[in-house]
Amino acid sequence: MADAADFQGTSPSPARRWLRRTGALLAGAPLLAGLLQLPGATSAAASPQAPAQAPASGSGTVSVALDSLSPSAPAENDTVTVTGTVTNNGRQDVTDAHVGLRVGPELHTRSAIDAVAQRTRFSPAADGSEVGGKYVQKFAKLTPGVAEHFSIAVPAAKLDLSADGVYQLAVSLSGRTPAQPWDQVLGIQRTFLPWQPGDADTKSRTTFLWPLISDVHMMAETGPGEQQTPYFGNDDLAKEIGPGGRLAQMLALGKDLDITWVIDPDLLASVDAMTRSYRIRTADGTFVPGTHQALAKQWLAQMQKAVAGKDVVALPFADPDLASLAHRGTAVGGSLSQLKDATDVASSTVQTILHVTPSTDYAWPVDGAVDPSIVKVATSAGADKVIARSDSLQESSGLSYTPSAARPVGGGTSAVVADARLSTAFEGDLTQAGSTTLAVQQFLAQSLELDQQTDKERSVVVAPQRMPSASQAQAMAQALTDLQQGTWSQSEDLNAAARTKPDPGAATRIPSSADYPVSLRRQELRRSAFTAIARTQDKIDNFKVVLTDESRVVTPFGRAMNREMSTSWRGRAAAAGGFRDGVEQYLDDLSREVKLIDKSETKLSGRSATIPVTVQNNLVQGVDHLVLRLTSTNPTRLKIGGRAYAEQPVTVSGGHSQSVKFATSANANGRVTVIAQLYTQDGQEYGAPVSFDVKVTEVTATVMLVIGGGVLLLVLAGFRMYTQRKRAAARDAEEAAEAEETADAEGAGAAAEAQDGRDGGPEPGRGTGTDGGPDSGAENPQDTGDRLPRKTGERRGTGTPEQPSDPPPDTAAESAGPSGTGEKVDR
Repeated sequence: MADAADFQGTSPSPARRWLRRTGALLAGAPLLAGLLQLPGATSAAASPQAPAQAPASGSGTVSVALDSLSPSAPAENDTVTVTGTVTNNGRQDVTDAHVGLRVGPELHTRSAIDAVAQRTRFSPAADGSEVGGKYVQKFAKLTPGVAEHFSIAVPAAKLDLSADGVYQLAVSLSGRTPAQPWDQVLGIQRTFLPWQPGDADTKSRTTFLWPLISDVHMMAETGPGEQQTPYFGNDDLAKEIGPGGRLAQMLALGKDLDITWVIDPDLLASVDAMTRSYRIRTADGTFVPGTHQALAKQWLAQMQKAVAGKDVVALPFADPDLASLAHRGTAVGGSLSQLKDATDVASSTVQTILHVTPSTDYAWPVDGAVDPSIVKVATSAGADKVIARSDSLQESSGLSYTPSAARPVGGGTSAVVADARLSTAFEGDLTQAGSTTLAVQQFLAQSLELDQQTDKERSVVVAPQRMPSASQAQAMAQALTDLQQGTWSQSEDLNAAARTKPDPGAATRIPSSADYPVSLRRQELRRSAFTAIARTQDKIDNFKVVLTDESRVVTPFGRAMNREMSTSWRGRAAAAGGFRDGVEQYLDDLSREVKLIDKSETKLSGRSATIPVTVQNNLVQGVDHLVLRLTSTNPTRLKIGGRAYAEQPVTVSGGHSQSVKFATSANANGRVTVIAQLYTQDGQEYGAPVSFDVKVTEVTATVMLVIGGGVLLLVLAGFRMYTQRKRAAARDAEEAAEAEETADAEGAGAAAEAQDGRDGGPEPGRGTGTDGGPDSGAENPQDTGDRLPRKTGERRGTGTPEQPSDPPPDTAAESAGPSGTGEKVDR
């Protein structure tokens, strides 16, 4: 199938069309003549007397690097300046060398530009003759391995550029070697010179997408506590937004260009998370505090200024891989809902951080490659425009020019087809100045050639690679600056390009799945990836219903699962698998923070008892809507709540434990295994069960009688001890009173005797001891021999006869003798 760029297309006038065709014939004549004379020329090259312009057998002996070409698209009065280096790669010196410029014929098709870019060897007919004269730089000798700088300035008028269009411009090194001592071209470098000194009659409207997309950086894991400190898998994002970093340069370059920003909201969310407290995982798996808050704030502030008033397109969160989802994910339930969630959150994320309202109705498959399943998936989440590429949605040979980007593809969906040549112009290694210059000049040449295909006004879209390197971004910015300052193109945003009236003859048939590039299909996520995502989603659904604040889990894990589907995982299967496993493992760890505490064997004596089961919640937030079920594996022997199992609702505050008690009843002796299991209110098992044994002892009537008798004896013994102690206390009180009275009487007698002594004789009526009255010995209270003995049965101190029914003397607590039977009391 021929590409539209292969056709010259219609021109503004018949005269211009005739001029182009005549130029092509004239340009081809020298080439044909050169081919016909090639054998003779080759033969002559072997002779020392060979002509000066004979093609060298080693025309790659000297490498020519073109460092700059200014201006990229000159005007009539400009001076074209070319700089670069030449390096002798051979083993011998090159003498009598000089660098010159060669202007080739005008190129009339986009395919001709491709062909020139692929040529390596010198061809006199195709490469043209030197400008010559003073517009060369001479070198007496080029030493092997030594690079020599050159700079040549030529007025544009001296380049003999006639009609507007694209010309081949070559820089060649001519010289002599000891083996071939005649002038010959030893090295050449070709590029392109767009020539449109005045404004074009019809200008193309060019839309350039400027993608701000990065790899996945944030993890699902967060720090403990209310703040949920975000964790990053590495510190690479700080390098990208830091001075000289890729994203820093994308922002600095893009703010001064007329572009359409295409942004992954996950990038904004990640940088925004860096403006606060965050942690970075180190090589040994530990986490250290992040220190780039100021850098993140600065980048976001600059980003807000750059996008103000500009066209902004927000991709679904984390830039999901639409092709992988279409080819492998739709067979797994719930995968499309993940895409819908990623699309829904995109707009709010961009609005919150950048304060602009983005367009969210665009889908951008990898490299713009589409097939019916990709389009179907892309539009399932709400997008009605798919950014495709012209090497996927190819034109038929019936159209002689590149049509406008927009075209309907059925079902209310529009395809915005980016030009493949312009979109891929800045891929590859552009770290060297020479490769950058060639990329810029080829981009401008393709753009001008596209504009000159027809006099119809068309919209052209450029969708470069998703994550350009810093050097690629610099080349893109240089080319776009030159284009926007040129005379054949004007800027247009993506929304305007999508609204352009489609060309009637433009291709609208989406290629079949069989035509999808094999190289891209090999990079897709496997079905197992979507199975893992679905499994994680099921666990989240089971976990969130027990939480009092489910947003603390649903939101971070929802974004983590969006990241699991990211396009950035292409070609990194191992890293993608590790990220998915980490998300699921962290979710499992969180859900296990709500658990049952293990129990040891429980002994149950009696017909009924209460068994406690403890639920522990180590989460920051509380949990509810849980049901604890206790099940007896042998309800004949042991019943829970009168049946085989019983359930109770559970509510536990964050960081606390709760014991739930179950009433049980035993019917027989033996060991019974009991299983405790948490459930959500919809009947789904939550966490691991806990099993423990209950040892049941059956209680009979005889045993109850024995136990009752023992209890009665203990009660009677206690009553007897109580009465004995009460009587002993009464006796002690009486004795104390009698002793006090005796002491008082003896004290009075002693006082009287003392008075008699002072009067000189005994008290009247008292004997002297010889007449049977009291004597001096009877008055000694310590003389126990003078006391009269108590009568038998008389109580001490009372004179009352002791009765047989009185209890024996009490055994005091301080008695050293042993207690009587039945009187021992545990204290």
